[in-house]
Amino acid sequence: MFNAEKVRDDVVRWIRDFFEENGPGCNAVIGISGGKDSSIVAALCVEALGKDRVIGVLMPNGEQADIDMARLLVNHLGIRSYEVNIHDAYEGVKNAIPFEMSEQSKVNLAPRIRMATLYAVSQCFNGRVANTCNLSEDWVGYATRYGDGAGDFGPLNHLTVQEVKEIGRALGLPAVLVDKVPSDGLCGRTDEDNLGFTYAELDRYIRTGEIDNQEHKELIDKKHKMNLFKMSMWPQFEPDSSDI
Repeated sequence: MFNAEKVRDDVVRWIRDFFEENGPGCNAVIGISGGKDSSIVAALCVEALGKDRVIGVLMPNGEQADIDMARLLVNHLGIRSYEVNIHDAYEGVKNAIPFEMSEQSKVNLAPRIRMATLYAVSQCFNGRVANTCNLSEDWVGYATRYGDGAGDFGPLNHLTVQEVKEIGRALGLPAVLVDKVPSDGLCGRTDEDNLGFTYAELDRYIRTGEIDNQEHKELIDKKHKMNLFKMSMWPQFEPDSSDI
């Protein structure tokens, strides 16, 4: 049985220890999307560091239909926040590339610009950038490499979607944030539409190895194998010690 209260407390201690070892007095900088993951990471950081050391950055790309959820979160937590619209930067890069970008490269450009924005804000405020991905997303590569898949510390990387939601409830976050249907905010489809299976199926498979739909099992296994490189450091050549 998943003990949400204990894991919540353990994560809070882990965040506190990370900052003690990697920047005492530094601030946690979090991209606030309005979804459960960024909401829960922000709430955990508030528990660990206090609201005065947590900075939320809202980054719509032009119009964002659920921006009110991001504003709800920062108001609920009482944290400092900044809103940076990345539309001009996104269009500027896209228009400067001298060929027609693929659809996938366009989708991934926005989260990479957002991560650059987070690090710009972080450097201005002695910050450490939070990675807000969870285990379920990472397992099947549902994150942009050097976009939302980047960061300085990751509180949720070893927790599934269902477990993350239970922690959100244990934190007392508004249900509208914890139970909000996850979407990438980029192409207008839900995560589960894009993946081809539900998070409930995926989470059960990750934790127990059990799954009822064989086609979904094969799809999950394929995505996991194809995206393992995202979960590790890039390969690095090491010269023979006798040659240097």
